[in-house]
Amino acid sequence: MLRFWRATINSRNGLAFAIRSEQAIREEVVALALSLPLAWLVGATVMRRVELVATVVLVLVIELLNTAIEKLADRLTMDHDPQIGRVKDMGSAAVGVALVMAGLFWLFALAERMGAF
Repeated sequence: MLRFWRATINSRNGLAFAIRSEQAIREEVVALALSLPLAWLVGATVMRRVELVATVVLVLVIELLNTAIEKLADRLTMDHDPQIGRVKDMGSAAVGVALVMAGLFWLFALAERMGAF
């Protein structure tokens, strides 16, 4: 139980640090807060509502991982390194793919709600 408690504290500390230090994380936390009530308006079923919120959570998770990669890379060296640049670009691409996926889920749910399907 102690291990679980410590892991919970570490997770809270990591999320708090990310929120304080990264604008993108703050924006995605706001998007998550907005998605909770909006999912109830847009989602036609309970499962669709869960899916809509889950896609926003997934974007936040990937952004947290991308931030961790960037912080680690910056800790290794602040000098320009092409390989580190490619790693950072791949992390950014992961966030971009997740954002597109979330956007498509929300557009599909809106179309479904409006009777297009």
